[in-house]
Amino acid sequence: MTATPVNSVEPQIYLASASPRRAELLQQIGVGFLVRPVDIPELPLPGEKPHSFVERLARQKARACGAVPALGSDTAVVLDGEILGKPRDRADGLAMLARLSGREHQVLTAVALVTAESESVRVSTSRVWFRPLADAERVAYWATGEPADKAGGYGIQGQAAMFIERLQGSYSGVMGLPLFETAELLRAAGITPAWLAGGS
Repeated sequence: MTATPVNSVEPQIYLASASPRRAELLQQIGVGFLVRPVDIPELPLPGEKPHSFVERLARQKARACGAVPALGSDTAVVLDGEILGKPRDRADGLAMLARLSGREHQVLTAVALVTAESESVRVSTSRVWFRPLADAERVAYWATGEPADKAGGYGIQGQAAMFIERLQGSYSGVMGLPLFETAELLRAAGITPAWLAGGS
């Protein structure tokens, strides 16, 4: 398993994810890291609640990294208590967007930090309201290719931003890595962004 450097900042942690969005968010707050993707099953256990699901997967990803300190994260879009995963195909993606249309849903994102001494996890919960979507909008959005690999079938940082009427919670959490919770975990472990450490 290899680790790939992403930016010029001295690496401080391993990121157990191949998500470019999570990498961008870590870069945004100036944390140095190496990308070390992991591959684990991302299906809920029978009867598992959404909060427990994202927390379990974040922990498993960080543990599976094989090096410390490791940061793992997982995001779930939840509607009527049901976890909406990545669309299986076009029909599934369009159906998800139809269900989200004109309604409120939740986005849960867990972030876990595993070090040589400890293991910690935090969960961010956000509420997102979609405006009503026309059938033609759903079809056109799917055709962009953006929703195919996104939980819930949309990406807030892309074209779907125009569908979102209101957000209550963490924008970065909906993107896939809640920066407040992430920074708190890192701070508790003594990991400080270089720009902040230099100013102290």
